[in-house]
Amino acid sequence: MPDYDYQSDTRPFSQVLEDIGTKRDPKLYLGELVNAFGERGFGALMLFFGLMNIAIGIIPGTTTILGAPLLLIGLQLIIRQDQLWLPKWALSRSIEREAYRNGLDTVLPRLRKMERLSKPRLTIMTSEVSEVLIGIATFLLAFILVLPIWGGNLIPALIISTFGFGLMQRDGLAVLIGWCAFGLICLAGLIIWLTWQWVSPWLLPVWEWAQGLMPQAWAWFSGLFGG
Repeated sequence: MPDYDYQSDTRPFSQVLEDIGTKRDPKLYLGELVNAFGERGFGALMLFFGLMNIAIGIIPGTTTILGAPLLLIGLQLIIRQDQLWLPKWALSRSIEREAYRNGLDTVLPRLRKMERLSKPRLTIMTSEVSEVLIGIATFLLAFILVLPIWGGNLIPALIISTFGFGLMQRDGLAVLIGWCAFGLICLAGLIIWLTWQWVSPWLLPVWEWAQGLMPQAWAWFSGLFGG
């Protein structure tokens, strides 16, 4: 597997991505991406897998596959792993570099615009303690992603992507936006749960009563049309 030095820790991320596409090797391995992203590997791969979940997560089964690496990334953030670790079988997976270049032509202008707006700020939001908390949130959100919930991937994947971009760019504002979105979905979940706790004592007896009427209604219709 090729191992190139992209000096990614001192160069714009968009330039690193462009340089990856210029290599002559026809195969682009995940291991090469991990090495190329350097110290920004956690955030970069969170951004990558989060965007992939948004883009193709509507296809049944894809969120389970794409969410699994995010579970591992979140766990390694929690335990303060210095270097991102992925299994050898994952690192050896590859795509055609030409396909990578074609996709990059679409996203690169937008990425560069985001980079121009982004800058290191609110450093407390990207501190070591914050990274642990982001790891916990990422693990929980990735757990939702791997569940077979149709349409349940969009918001968790978007939040993970925002966290990833913030860590990658050391932009605390992006991380803060991610936390605000995470707080909103937690609040929404709490409201739904409390509403169900309040409504269910009234709905369940009605549902049981309706179920009890179904055999009688079926017998009545059978007798009506049978006669």
